[in-house]
Amino acid sequence: MTEPTHQAKLTHLNSAGEAHMVDVTQKEVTQRIAVAEAFIRMSPSTLSLIVEGKHAKGDVLAVARIAGIQAAKKTSDIIPLCHPLMLTSVKVELLPDPERGGVTALATCKLAGKTGVEMEALTAASAAVLTIYDMCKAVEKGMVIESVKLLEKKGGKSGEWNHDD
Repeated sequence: MTEPTHQAKLTHLNSAGEAHMVDVTQKEVTQRIAVAEAFIRMSPSTLSLIVEGKHAKGDVLAVARIAGIQAAKKTSDIIPLCHPLMLTSVKVELLPDPERGGVTALATCKLAGKTGVEMEALTAASAAVLTIYDMCKAVEKGMVIESVKLLEKKGGKSGEWNHDD
């Protein structure tokens, strides 16, 4: 797990320790980008059904891509204290990987705004792999969502950050 490089203040708690939405009124509008990934492991036969487009429920990757985009747009509805954002771009790539034995969802979210898009990217990647699970569970219930992580963020007062795997 990545350790913080400085003592960070929890901004969603007020001085009394009560949860609140952070006031971003005075923050500057900047270009912001976040990239997140999620991975779902499955058997070679399930992955083959997906890649070859032979799954009985249809195009699994197309549905998962749409689910990821919709999830990014609805992040503030499901994550308490998240600001509703005017996203300017949401891109969800689904990358089958036979060597790793699964599918990687790579979500990139962009906007010009006062707060970051990390939660939107993480939510998009998560929803994409959850949708893959949902569509394929009749074929394989033992699929495992192994990781969801932020890969990078750009913009805002804190500038750029990259995951250092």
